Order: sequence, then C-alpha cells, then structure tokens
Amino acid sequence: MEIKATLHPGQNGTKQLVNKYGDQLICVRYRYDKARQKRLKTVELIVDEQDWIPNVIIPRDKIVAIRIGFGESDLREKVKNEGGYWNPDKKHWTLSYQKVLQLGLERRILDSDIDL
Repeated sequence: MEIKATLHPGQNGTKQLVNKYGDQLICVRYRYDKARQKRLKTVELIVDEQDWIPNVIIPRDKIVAIRIGFGESDLREKVKNEGGYWNPDKKHWTLSYQKVLQLGLERRILDSDIDL
C-alpha cells in the first residue's frame, strides 16, 4: 500500500474528523491499494495517555511548535495574545515553552521541534 497524503488536524480534509475525535486525532492518511484498486482513509488516534518525564530539559525561553486545530479559534486567540504566531511554511503555531506551560498546552507540542 502506498501513502500519498498525510494531513494534520486543521488542514482541509480533516475538519469532520477533528469534530469527531478532537484532541485525540493525530493525523489522517490516504492510502492506495493497487492490488484491490481502493483508496483508504485512515486516522491515527491517541487511545491512552500517561505522564512521562523525558530525559531532556527544555529551556523555558525556547520557542516550540504547537498544534492548534482549525476550529479552535478561542485557543488560537489566547496563543496570539501570549505572543504566539502562525508559521505558514511549516503549518504550526510557535510560542515560548514558558507560555506553553502557563497555558497548559504541553500535549500540543510537536516533538519534531524539540532538538536540544
């Protein structure tokens, strides 16, 4: 099977799934099965969450990337008011780690942005 598209919450094609799964939605994938001549839409969901302390310490002034869904306009405004901004090239919001902690948005940090 070949994956031709991976969409993240808030992108076109994910709105109904964001409404259905909320913060549990990680991504939507479109897979193509040549043998059966089928296109499959799959979702990646969070089904369990446990506290975990990573072995890295993130400096409070580090700018981190966070995920905010398309329909979360109130949260988007809070982030903007705290100095956050939208990165159109990478399609995520950025904010200092200290502000992320203050707003309780640790779960929304995109792991690929943490490179210490």
